[in-house]
Amino acid sequence: MERHAKTVASLSSAIRTLYQSREPYRIFHGSTNSTRPRPSSVKQIDISSLKNVLSVDTARKTALVEPNVPMDRLVEATLPHGLIPPVVMEFPGITAGGGFAGTAGESSSFKHGFFDDTVNRVEMVLGNGEVVNISRSDHESGDLFKGAAGAVGTLGVTTLLELQLMDAKRYVKTKYRRTNSVSEAVRAVKEECSDPKNDYVDGILFSKDHGVVISGQLTDTAPEKVQTFSGAWDPWFYLHAKEQTGQVAEEYIPLAEYLFRYDRGGFWVGAAAFEYFKFVPFKKFFRWFLDDFLHTRMMYRALHGSGESARFVVQDIAMPFETTEPFVEYTSQELNIWPLWLCPLKRPSHEPKTFHPVTTVPEGIEQKEKELMLNVGVWGWGPEDPVKFVEKNKELEEKVRELGGMKWLYAHTYYDQEKFWPMYNGRGWYDALREKYSAAHLPSVYDKVHVDPEAEGQKKRHWLKRQKPLGGFYGIWKSIQSKDYMLHRNATWKWRGEEGK
Repeated sequence: MERHAKTVASLSSAIRTLYQSREPYRIFHGSTNSTRPRPSSVKQIDISSLKNVLSVDTARKTALVEPNVPMDRLVEATLPHGLIPPVVMEFPGITAGGGFAGTAGESSSFKHGFFDDTVNRVEMVLGNGEVVNISRSDHESGDLFKGAAGAVGTLGVTTLLELQLMDAKRYVKTKYRRTNSVSEAVRAVKEECSDPKNDYVDGILFSKDHGVVISGQLTDTAPEKVQTFSGAWDPWFYLHAKEQTGQVAEEYIPLAEYLFRYDRGGFWVGAAAFEYFKFVPFKKFFRWFLDDFLHTRMMYRALHGSGESARFVVQDIAMPFETTEPFVEYTSQELNIWPLWLCPLKRPSHEPKTFHPVTTVPEGIEQKEKELMLNVGVWGWGPEDPVKFVEKNKELEEKVRELGGMKWLYAHTYYDQEKFWPMYNGRGWYDALREKYSAAHLPSVYDKVHVDPEAEGQKKRHWLKRQKPLGGFYGIWKSIQSKDYMLHRNATWKWRGEEGK
C-alpha cells in the first residue's frame, strides 16, 4: 500500500496543478478496448502504473485492486483463494477501472448487474486534486459514486476499487440450446434467465433461423472430459457453439476457460481479419498458426494501428426484449452483420441518473419484461467510404432510439447534444455533480464520446493504411511491438489438467 499511496499522492499533486490553471486533461491507461478516435491535443495524465491487485480478503470476500488491473490478472489473483468476481468481462484485457468508469455487463449480468454493481467503494482523485473514498451507500458521497459509474472518468480519476467477490467453483456446466428464429432466441434467453440454477446466460444469432442460447451453472462436479478454448488448437468458442445443433447439448468447461471463452477470435471479429487478408484461408490450421495475433489484446492493437477501426462497426446496444426482433430485422437488412450477440442485463440500480443504457418500451407496445434488458452486440464491417460509414452509424442510432434502446458509449457516437442529453435525463444532475466535485473544467461525457460526423466523414487515412493489405500489415507490426501476445502465452488461468491446474 505504501507504493500505491506514493503514486496517488504524486497524481494528486499533478492534477492540483492543472486545476489551478483550469487546464483539462485526459487519462492514459496504457491500453484501450474502445474504438473511438483518440484525441491528441489534450494533456494526458499517466496512471498506467496503477495495475496491481493489492490484497484479497478471504473473510470478507473482497479484493483491493488498482484501476488498470485487467480481468485475467484479477481472476488469477482471486481463484487461488476459491473466489471470483461476480461479473468478469469476457475480454481478458478489460480493466477493473474501465469496468467502473465505462459500461461493463456480461453473461452473469442478468443476475448481478453491471460490473460497478459489484464494486463496494472507490478511491478517486477529484478534479482539484483532492483524494476521496466513496461508496454507493455513503450518505455524503453516494451521489458521486453513482454518477461516476459509467461517466467515463469525467468526474475524477479512479485510483483504487474494493470489489465484492463470491465463491468460485471449478467448472461451468454449459448447456447449448438451439433456436430456429429470432423470436424463439429472445424467448429462450428469458426462460434461461428465470432458471435460478443458471449463473451465466447469453446467446448467439448466426442468422434469422439459426441461434444458440448458452447457459452455465457453476459446479464442482468432476466430469470425465472437459472442453477448453485457450489452446491454439482449441476451437473458437462461437464456432464450437454453432456446431451444437441438437436441441440441447451439455459439456463441462473449467471456470476461467469459460470466463474468457470469447478471447480467441474476439467473439467472431477475428474472422474479419481473414476477410481482410483474403489470401489467408479461414481454416483451423491458419487459426492455429496465427493464434498469437488472434487474441483480443493483439486485435485491438492491430485495429487501431491499421486505421480499420474507422470503418468497423463495433456497437453494443441495450434493447427492450419486446423490440429486439424488429431491431435484428433492421440490422439484417441495412448492415447484414452476422453473427449477433445476445446478452441479458439487469437494469441499472441507480437509474435514471446514470450513463449506463436504460431501455424504454415505445408507446403502443405492451411491456412484458421490466427487470431485464437485452444487449445486442453488432460487430462487423461497415461501408468503406467514410461518408457512408457515418451515415449508416447515424441511421443505426436513430433506429435504436425509435425502438426504445440505448447504445453503450465505448464506440463511435454521433448524436448531437439536443438528442444526447435527454437520453440521460438531461444534464442538470450531471453538471451539478461536476460543480460540486470540482470537475466542471474537465471534458464532459459528451466531449469524450462524441464523434463529429462532418469531420469523420471527411477524414482521410494515411495513404499507406489505405493500401490493402499494407495497412493491415502495419497494424500487425504495431501489435507485435506491444508484445501483448506474451500475456496470453504466460497466462496462469489457462487449464492445464487436474494436476497442472
